[in-house]
Amino acid sequence: MVHLLTALLLGWSVAAADAHRQAGATITVDLSKTYQTIDGFGTSQAFQRAVQMSKLPEAEQRHALDLLFSTTNGAGLTILRNGIGSSPDMSSDHMVSIAPKNPGGPTKDLIYAWDGSDNKQLWVSQEAVNTYGVKTIYADAWSAPGYMKTNGNDANGGSLCGVTGAKCSSGDWRQAYADYLVRYIQFYKESNVTITHLGFLNEPELTTSYASMRSSAQQAADFIKILHPTLQKANLTSVSIACCDAEGWSSQSGMLSGLKPVDDMLGVITSHSYTSSPTSPMNTKHPVWQTEAADLQGAWTSAWYSSGGAGEGYTWANNIYTALVNANASAYLYWVGVQAGNTNSHMIHISNGKVEASKRLWALGQWSRFVRPGAVRVGTTGSVSGVKTAGFRNVDGSVVVVLLNSGSAEVKVGVKVPSADKVKAWVTDNKRSVEELAATLGDGVVSVSVPGRAMNLRALRVVKKGV
Repeated sequence: MVHLLTALLLGWSVAAADAHRQAGATITVDLSKTYQTIDGFGTSQAFQRAVQMSKLPEAEQRHALDLLFSTTNGAGLTILRNGIGSSPDMSSDHMVSIAPKNPGGPTKDLIYAWDGSDNKQLWVSQEAVNTYGVKTIYADAWSAPGYMKTNGNDANGGSLCGVTGAKCSSGDWRQAYADYLVRYIQFYKESNVTITHLGFLNEPELTTSYASMRSSAQQAADFIKILHPTLQKANLTSVSIACCDAEGWSSQSGMLSGLKPVDDMLGVITSHSYTSSPTSPMNTKHPVWQTEAADLQGAWTSAWYSSGGAGEGYTWANNIYTALVNANASAYLYWVGVQAGNTNSHMIHISNGKVEASKRLWALGQWSRFVRPGAVRVGTTGSVSGVKTAGFRNVDGSVVVVLLNSGSAEVKVGVKVPSADKVKAWVTDNKRSVEELAATLGDGVVSVSVPGRAMNLRALRVVKKGV
């Protein structure tokens, strides 16, 4: 069973030479050439963003969840990143710890205080898994509880007691931290949510006034040597250890050599895009996820394209393309899904009890709706001036081709699909969000016109004869 889905992500540049770029060309999918496997696309409701969602009227709660996870009414996201709390309380937007009180030493039993809510992240997780079929839950800790650290605080940096160069009078807390993380997974399991990936660091090169913990690659490896057997002993062998959610792609790449001693214990390499973007592959055998990126400073905009700003949907369509095609990323996550506040740190805006989706959501959703978990990136041949191409083959045999037009004029492109019989198309622009539209098919080639300056994003689905 073979299908073709073609997503066309359109933009423009102001170069005058582009005004006459009208020539047509054919792109052919090369299924014999394969690259990385795609694990999915997602977001997070950490730091009490899930609490904000839970305070919406019931109808708007469902609307927000649909926008995030529905494959018919929303972005169809397939990864949810939860924050494992470390703070002693929920003041401000802190994520409360599941063991907020110091037990009196690292060999003492931790005093757990599970509230069955986890800053409302459990509710979002249950909805994602049970209502929408999400299968990937990534639980990540920004810090260990303060009593396990050199500075005695879950905020303001500090390191985990017991790793190289971090001695504490209270002792070595590595095993206690591993037990803590395992118990978090078990609490979720008891609520019928399976955590598939586990991280224990977030931006370990950064000290912040909120939950943060410093770590070098060697120190991370010191802890992984404890965490891995602890997961095994707890019969959590299917949980993949993720490391290290560095602040930027270059920083994370620089940590890889220090992680070599525990390479076989790792499952996924994770990185953010704040200090450097994913523009080239990392030297690792593991899948690499871009787990946090956002326009943190820009004022809220819902536009697909206006001036090429950092918060516009078209900009993020490009960012995702670069991560997947140039850096071989296997997953791409925008920082926050749903939130109040007048910034672009999130994709869906809460205001006066209502939610509004930005085109950043639909840019991510255009990938997530069509490039499904388990898809393999494949080769394409042929080229069109100013148009980037990428191909993917889904587990069900469907094929997705992405075309990104940076020109200002309409470009006619053919996508070769041998034995194709049917075609459907969808479009996203400043006025439309994944709406169906017509496309033509003849002699196994899908013909599409990519308008200049229209900022359209299109997806075509072609069904092979006999299916």
